[in-house]
Amino acid sequence: MASERSTSRSADMELGRFLHARRTQTSPEQVGLTVGTGLRRTPGLRREELATLAGISIDYYVRLERGKETRPSPSVLDALARALRLDDAGHQHLRELAARAARYAPEPAPPPSRTVRPHLKLTLETMRPGPAYVISRSMDLLAWNPGGLALYAGLADWPATQRNLARYLFLHPTARTLFPDWDHQVRGCVARLRALAGTDPDAPDLTGLVGELLLKSPDFARLWERYDVTGRKKIEKTFHHPEVGILTLSGQSMHIEGTPGQRLGVYIAEPGTPDHDAMLLLDASVPQSAGNVSTRAEQQRRPQS
Repeated sequence: MASERSTSRSADMELGRFLHARRTQTSPEQVGLTVGTGLRRTPGLRREELATLAGISIDYYVRLERGKETRPSPSVLDALARALRLDDAGHQHLRELAARAARYAPEPAPPPSRTVRPHLKLTLETMRPGPAYVISRSMDLLAWNPGGLALYAGLADWPATQRNLARYLFLHPTARTLFPDWDHQVRGCVARLRALAGTDPDAPDLTGLVGELLLKSPDFARLWERYDVTGRKKIEKTFHHPEVGILTLSGQSMHIEGTPGQRLGVYIAEPGTPDHDAMLLLDASVPQSAGNVSTRAEQQRRPQS
């Protein structure tokens, strides 16, 4: 019973944290309010300003933000989303947090599978020379073809069980030079993890990674505090790769049918272009013995008998 109360309380507070973060990130000017010349101690909107914009009482809003009110009506959620200028993804995230908070003790979701089916490993090989990989919902690298690993320069130096794209972006020294738009990349990365953690805050695969990055990366901690849950993805991504030079690839990420939580990432380039030539060189630069690295990583994850 104590664990059920703890789970429910966590859900209550997550709704309040999201509202507080979005309120402090929304300026009065963004919502058409005239700001006087006096000093404002609160970043963004004050609680009473947001309550007025949403057409609810200040007392009710304070209860929402403090986790003491857990059953806001759909109309209240819609009004708050409009007042905060949330986009569709942010609005949907607010609804999901409210739905989770309204359930007393939600059933914990089963942990997502980390097993990559054999036909997917074959699929990765058939995509060569295009870099391709399978990642978990928390961005662990589960399987890859040679280019899929080599594209993230230096990632192969880490043990297979430590290879995670979020960890790479924030903690690997090569990441900032690999991506000329590193700031954009990390914002999208944190937004994805924030959205996932908001609806499943106690998931072990997320809490361990987030705790590590909060401890080791001030940049991650700063972005995590913002509570952005949407990030714009670029179809094309440019890499300043230390082995093959500059290459711009078109990327696509797809959910894998029948395996919740896993996604397939693929990069391509137009044949005959310098980018395609660089992609070929990248694929050829990986030692042949590295082709089965994903299998070895899977073996490392299995418990020893």
